[in-house]
Amino acid sequence: MPDEGSYSVFLNDVKTRIRSAQISAAISVNQEMTLLYWHIGREILLRQEQQGWGSKVINRLSQDLKREFPDMKGFSRSNLKYMRAFAEAWPDFQIGQQVLANLPWTQNVALLEKLKDETQRLWYAQQSLENGWGRSILIAQIETGLYQREGGGAITNFEHTLPPAQSELAHEVLKDPYKLDFLTLSKDAEAKDLKRALVKHMRDFLLELGVGFSFVGQDYRVTVDNQDFYLDMLFYHIRLRCFVVIQLELGDFQPEHSGKMNFYLSAVDDQERGEYDQPSIGIILCKAKGKTIVDYSLRHLQNPIAVATHKLPSAERLQIELDNAVQMIEGHDEDA
Repeated sequence: MPDEGSYSVFLNDVKTRIRSAQISAAISVNQEMTLLYWHIGREILLRQEQQGWGSKVINRLSQDLKREFPDMKGFSRSNLKYMRAFAEAWPDFQIGQQVLANLPWTQNVALLEKLKDETQRLWYAQQSLENGWGRSILIAQIETGLYQREGGGAITNFEHTLPPAQSELAHEVLKDPYKLDFLTLSKDAEAKDLKRALVKHMRDFLLELGVGFSFVGQDYRVTVDNQDFYLDMLFYHIRLRCFVVIQLELGDFQPEHSGKMNFYLSAVDDQERGEYDQPSIGIILCKAKGKTIVDYSLRHLQNPIAVATHKLPSAERLQIELDNAVQMIEGHDEDA
C-alpha cells in the first residue's frame, strides 16, 4: 500500500482533474468523461508500476471518490479497473482519441472485454460511430466476426468494371460470408422460402448487409422484349449511389448465375438508373463457391458483380427452434 503522503497527493490530483472535467462536461460530456477516465487509469497504472502500489489502492480510491463526489457515477471498484485497463490498452491515447472519445464508455468497455488487437478495436470503434451502433449491436458484430468477413472473401470483377474509387468503396461494403442465422428454414427449403424469410426479417437482413442499403423491392419486375423477369431483391446504396441487385442461391455457385445477373444489371441500368447514379452492382449469395469457376464466369463480363457466400442456421439451431415451437403449441393446447 502507498504511504499516506503519496496517496494524499495522488487523491488530490485526481479530485482536481475530476472538478475540471465537470466544468468542461457542459461542452462535451462524452469526450471529457472518456479522457478523464483515461487519465485516472493512467495514474493508477503508473503508481502501481513505478511505486509498487498494490491492487487494494483501487478499493480505497473508489471509496474516497464516492465520498467526495456523491452525485457522480462511475467510481465503482470495477469501473476503476476498467479505467486502468483502458489506459493500459491505449498508452498513447492520441492514436485513437478522435474515435474512442466519441464512443460511449460502455462501448469502450465492450471493446476491451471482447478484443485484444488494437487495430480491430479501432476498426470496430470507427464502424460503431459511422453506423450508429448501440452496445448490443457492437457486441453482436464482434461476436459474428464482422472484421474478418468484411470484403475479403467475396470474389468480384470490380477492378475491371468500376473506376478505382468506386471499386474500393464497393469492396468495403461487401462481406463474406453473410450470416443469415436469424432465419428459421426447414432443411428442404427452396430459394423462394429464403426470399420470403429475408423480407419477413428485413430489419435483421439490412443490419447484416451494413449501413447504406435501402430496400427497393422483392421479386422486382423488369420487362425486356415484352417478357417479364424478376430480380430476387433490389436495393439502393446511399454511399455507392447505385442500385444493388441481390440474387439468392441455396446451392453452390454455377456459371449460369453470373450470366443471369449480368442480364439483370443491364436491364436495371437501362430502365432504373438515373442521370447521377453510378453503374448498378450485383451480389450473388450462394452456399459455396469455387474460386476458379467464379473467376472464369466473371472474367469478360462488363457489369460489376460480386459472389459471396451465405451462412444459414445450423441443423442444431433449427431443431431447437422446432422444439420450442412444438412446446409453445402444446402449452397453448393445455391452456385451452
